[in-house]
Amino acid sequence: MASRKLGLFVAAAVVSAAALMPPSAVAQLRTDYYASACPNLESIVRGSVRQSMAQSQISAPAALRLFFHDCAVTGCDASIMIVNSNGDDEWRHSDNQSLKREGFLTVLSAKAAVDSDPQCRNKVSCADILALAARESVVQSGGPYYQVELGRYDGRVSTRGSVVLPHANFNLDQLNAFFSGLGFNQTEMIALLGAHTLGAADCAFFQYRIGSDPSMDQGLASQLRGTCGANPSGGFAFLDPSPGAFDNAFYRNLQGGRGLLGSDQVLYSDRRSRGAVDGYAANQGAFFADFVAAVTKLGRVGVKTAATGEIRRDCRFPN
Repeated sequence: MASRKLGLFVAAAVVSAAALMPPSAVAQLRTDYYASACPNLESIVRGSVRQSMAQSQISAPAALRLFFHDCAVTGCDASIMIVNSNGDDEWRHSDNQSLKREGFLTVLSAKAAVDSDPQCRNKVSCADILALAARESVVQSGGPYYQVELGRYDGRVSTRGSVVLPHANFNLDQLNAFFSGLGFNQTEMIALLGAHTLGAADCAFFQYRIGSDPSMDQGLASQLRGTCGANPSGGFAFLDPSPGAFDNAFYRNLQGGRGLLGSDQVLYSDRRSRGAVDGYAANQGAFFADFVAAVTKLGRVGVKTAATGEIRRDCRFPN
């Protein structure tokens, strides 16, 4: 069912991880890539994201999920931002319709802020700005600071046919199959899914579980029945009790059977992955460390070079 597609941040193409990460492209990434070209880049993006978050509490989770949707489909090339006149682009694929406009606006605002500095204008890729905006969304929500590797070029192509997403009712084997295609092992996948500690999910993604999935806490099911029954098309629920804080509450939620998405709750209901959930629930520091490693690894997927990409002047359109 289309409504069961996991349209939050998790997206994984069933492709060879080696093919998505050419050594020459990954080798160009470094944390000081713009030290000379745009020395104030990180502070500019930090300030812009802070403004976006002040304007909307949705901005942080929306920007973070946008980064994952971008990287896991055709690589970290900001192709998710492209708007094609014929409507054939990634963001208009039905599986991407849960991406919120606030995420796009956060990146576009950061791009405008960067280009307002004459020293930086048209020198920083949208892909790198998106990666930095995602980091700031984590940090400014109370999560761990980490250095972002930079040097990505923007892709020129975005098509609906390139979008491959797992379903919100995937079991552990299906999740592992998707993420292994991106080069992630099970523990890395579980750490990456911890990004669901931010934000909310629409009823369409979990309504099928209410009253029919024994792994869902009955108190939560009763609550959700009221939330989604009254407004199934526009209703939503928070993914954990502290939706504005990047913390380990997501994993504690799973321990109590209170995960919204079936593909999240299965991480605890399946004994093969339960130990990792228990570990992160008990030790936020361990989760933070593993999340940083996993999100950094994701940021290397599908990196474009000058030969295969460009620095887009407008993130919405190829040059």
